[in-house]
Amino acid sequence: MPDTSPNRQTASDALKAMENGTLTSRELVDACLEQSDARDEAVGAWIHLDPDLARRAADAADAKRAAGETLGPLHGLPIGLKDILDTSDMPTANGSRLHAGRRPATDSTVAHLLRKAGAVIMGKTVTTEFALSAPGKTKNPHDPTRTPGGSSSGSAASVADFQVPLSIGSQTGGSMIRPASFCGIYGYKPTFGCISRAGMSPLARPLDHPGIYARSLEDIARVGDVLMQPDPADFDMRAHPNGNLVAAVKAGAPTEAPRIAFVKGPMWTAAEPYMEDLFAGVVDTLGSSAKEIEMTGIFDQALDCHVTVMMANIIVNLGDYIRDTPELLHPETLRRTKDSFDISSEDYIKAIEFRDTIAAAVNQMFNNWDVIITPAAPGEAPLGLESTGNAIFQKLWTLLGTPTVTLPKLTGPNGMPIGVQVIGRVGHDADLFRNALWIEGAL
Repeated sequence: MPDTSPNRQTASDALKAMENGTLTSRELVDACLEQSDARDEAVGAWIHLDPDLARRAADAADAKRAAGETLGPLHGLPIGLKDILDTSDMPTANGSRLHAGRRPATDSTVAHLLRKAGAVIMGKTVTTEFALSAPGKTKNPHDPTRTPGGSSSGSAASVADFQVPLSIGSQTGGSMIRPASFCGIYGYKPTFGCISRAGMSPLARPLDHPGIYARSLEDIARVGDVLMQPDPADFDMRAHPNGNLVAAVKAGAPTEAPRIAFVKGPMWTAAEPYMEDLFAGVVDTLGSSAKEIEMTGIFDQALDCHVTVMMANIIVNLGDYIRDTPELLHPETLRRTKDSFDISSEDYIKAIEFRDTIAAAVNQMFNNWDVIITPAAPGEAPLGLESTGNAIFQKLWTLLGTPTVTLPKLTGPNGMPIGVQVIGRVGHDADLFRNALWIEGAL
């Protein structure tokens, strides 16, 4: 008999149950807390979880509903926040002992918008140090001997383990899509500049993307429409960031098959051997509208371009910590950044200009194809907890700011999940969701 516990519902189903009176926010939050308590040692998704605070917020949400007040689109839904997003009522340590006990005075824009929409912020999820790559305590919910991915480790694991229906993460390299693939859930990195980063610990300004985890595309769309709002506090915000994702999901998949380009590109060198047959099967299942196309030439240097842009910006944001208090940083943080001080201004300018060249080439591809698909990770979550895995399959799309989602539709040889990454045109997030719905149905 299937488990019908409230915490196992999707966010959309839980919201409908609260609307028709068969579920309260307090009952949902209690179920999530019970699961978190039972699984804390095995998974370790949370760095800060205050049950009393969560219950008080849930009770307040139920009281507003009972009083007939106007409710927000996420009213009563629990959600986790990556521990790089400031919250005025919880610590935000950015995954580092350097910031242990840090108490922000105000909410990040993301936290503010979620509260305004009625969401119950459950707590702060584990992140790698400063959202780079030094792993925290989180384990993969499907196999505790394997990584959950990173840097949004706890955000992905908490949703995959039914400890919360929704969570917020971020991606600068592969930190949204890879953990979603490893943990077997839906992940979404929107077009760059669509979700404000005000009050979020910066890693690399040209690359930092907040994103959303959930257990359905509909759930992601609900949160996306709440968060994709203009914010002058983030200088890189698009003028009109809202993707109208709920309307796109409501409209459903297109009636005609989208034109789907399957690409391997330079990242395929890191793919596990079994991925060849696995994705040949995906292309075959999608039918005649899906074709494998070459991604060579200028794309061969795209991964190096991402590294240069990312690491030069990391030194701007973390350089003082590395120089002044290295003894307080994780050895992996120091290892990842040791060569970054040698990046010259000439190298950086060339990389930024080359990024624009690559972006123009990809934009040209979208004249012939509606979406691009590729693996969301090199394969299953690797064994061991010393590393969060390889971000190679996300770097290009993060560099270009394209919207991407991962669909948890495949299984590897050890029974672990593998995601199908679906990439859309910059600024066309609604089209991406409709085409992703078609692909999801076909798979």
